[in-house]
Amino acid sequence: MSAPAYPAPLGMLKGKTVVVTAAAGTGIGYAVAKRAAEEGARVLISDFHERRLGEAADRISAEVGCARPATFVCDVTVQDQVDGLRDAALGALGHIDVLINNAGLGGEVDVVDMTDEQWHRVIDVTLNSVFRMSRAFLPAMYARKSGVVVNNASVLGWRAQKGQAHYAAAKAGVMAFTRCSAMEAAEHNVRINAVAPSIAMHAFLAKVTTDDLLAELSAREAFGRPAEVWEVANVMLFLASDLSSYMTGEVVSVSSQRA
Repeated sequence: MSAPAYPAPLGMLKGKTVVVTAAAGTGIGYAVAKRAAEEGARVLISDFHERRLGEAADRISAEVGCARPATFVCDVTVQDQVDGLRDAALGALGHIDVLINNAGLGGEVDVVDMTDEQWHRVIDVTLNSVFRMSRAFLPAMYARKSGVVVNNASVLGWRAQKGQAHYAAAKAGVMAFTRCSAMEAAEHNVRINAVAPSIAMHAFLAKVTTDDLLAELSAREAFGRPAEVWEVANVMLFLASDLSSYMTGEVVSVSSQRA
């Protein structure tokens, strides 16, 4: 089954401010930043690839026909840089309505061959970054008694796949962190949810994954194809918007996988 038509904007985030991590390139981060701009948000995008980040901001401005998103180069494994991102976002946007924690790192290696460095790097980028970003951004949301955080998890937090023990453990951690932090944030009228995509096709995934594995993963999907990145972004925007005002601590699967 082919992907449906790209959706027309609904104005879901009109007047909102949105920060997105890992938004360079053509993956989910870029897609959700672009869709947020289309939905009327003022956006700041971040990544540690400075050149690609600038190119992403230029593309969003040109494709959406909006003001160029603010940018900030940030390595989410370094707390000082995360704090700098928060300060830059508050300076550029005034306040933060929505934080999209999208940064993540995968790789395929069996447990018996995995080095400490491989394990710790995936955990640091994929799980610890969500903690660092949340710790930095939540106090300002708490002070305003308003805000939404959307984390990017994965169906591998629930399901098994060979060679993905580090990534799956990190994403399961994102899910648990989402649920627990949401209970704390609810006391301040702040919502925290997550999405759990199965497979969303973009250039970097195609680069680091074999054609055979991509075909196998796609065959597991009921529609026989991977998601488009904007299809995942649509669900993230729903969770970021007032349409999901009663939802917190939830992990929403963005998947068509058969049971």
